[in-house]
Amino acid sequence: MSVVPGSSLGPFRYCPLCAAPLSVTHAESIPRRFCEPCGRVYYHNPVPAAGGVVRDGECVLLVRRRFPPRPGAWTLPAGFLEYFESPEACAEREVQEETGLSVKIDSLFGVYAGHDDPRQTAVLILYHMRTTGGVLTPGDDAIEAKFFPLSQCPEEIAFQAHRQALGDLRALDDAGPRGKDVNRCAG
Repeated sequence: MSVVPGSSLGPFRYCPLCAAPLSVTHAESIPRRFCEPCGRVYYHNPVPAAGGVVRDGECVLLVRRRFPPRPGAWTLPAGFLEYFESPEACAEREVQEETGLSVKIDSLFGVYAGHDDPRQTAVLILYHMRTTGGVLTPGDDAIEAKFFPLSQCPEEIAFQAHRQALGDLRALDDAGPRGKDVNRCAG
């Protein structure tokens, strides 16, 4: 069952703890699922994701998706946090898994709402990263990993949050010099 974008009710109809049918209540003035036997309100919250903005001169690292949704489209290297990890650890892990590059975080780049993934709504946390080793090789759920001149990124970017981040990156570049060298793209 899919969830209507903007819905606070979520996909569940039965309590995952006791299997009782969930009713609807108003918590914080918002309709939410509620289990009367357990007394538990179920909040339908976004899932955290993290990734990296890895640069090589004026070029930015993108990966081509292997699996649905939107296989064949491009994204910044990123993925969902595991239960036990921090956003920073997730971002470094995802970049390494998808690109073969070892990276370290320099700073926070931005935080984006992701409402167009059919699996779930996400909060995407992106970090400026620098490479510390490895060989550029697609892996995990990426079929290609490549540096693109920021002005020549592929048109088919899988998710709005990634398109917005790339737009913000272009705006940052337009606002100040970076020692631009389009010919310095790796891969």
